[in-house]
Amino acid sequence: MTTEDAEREENAGRDENAEQLDPDGLDLARRIARQVNAGTPPPAQQRRKKQRRRYVDPLSSGARPDDRDPQLIGNVLHRLVEERGWRTDLDIHALMGRWPELIGPANAAHCRAEEFEDGVLTVRTSSTAWAVQMRNIAPAVIARINKQLGNDVVTRVVVKGPDVPTWKHGRLRVRGRGPRDTYG
Repeated sequence: MTTEDAEREENAGRDENAEQLDPDGLDLARRIARQVNAGTPPPAQQRRKKQRRRYVDPLSSGARPDDRDPQLIGNVLHRLVEERGWRTDLDIHALMGRWPELIGPANAAHCRAEEFEDGVLTVRTSSTAWAVQMRNIAPAVIARINKQLGNDVVTRVVVKGPDVPTWKHGRLRVRGRGPRDTYG
């Protein structure tokens, strides 16, 4: 009896008793043995070939460094700053800290950077004479700041004189020259 005759005999028996299965699993073993003899892999192996993936241990990174390895704190902070878009803000705060270096110690003694918003740096001076001086060197200051921080970070410098009290009190005022500039 050949394997083909055995298959026909088995298939005939299945048609008659479709509901009846071998309790020992012999018919499954026979079917797998026939597929192996025929040269086709069993269905389970066919599925394994398609789904075969390399196992990656989530706790170790292997031979090459990756994000799961311990990182230097400087590298982690640099990546965080870049991802969040904080580079310009940090550069501006560094600029405020290095203000005496940028404009010189004599100018820094009488001028301070007050705020930065939308490319406009506001500088407050101690007197009107220092305000004029700061307005004169403003283009050089902008060039020096942009050289250190990148192009077009600071587009304009607004120079404000000293904080002075207002002489306008009440509803009625006299038009005229007022008390003059006696504050610096």
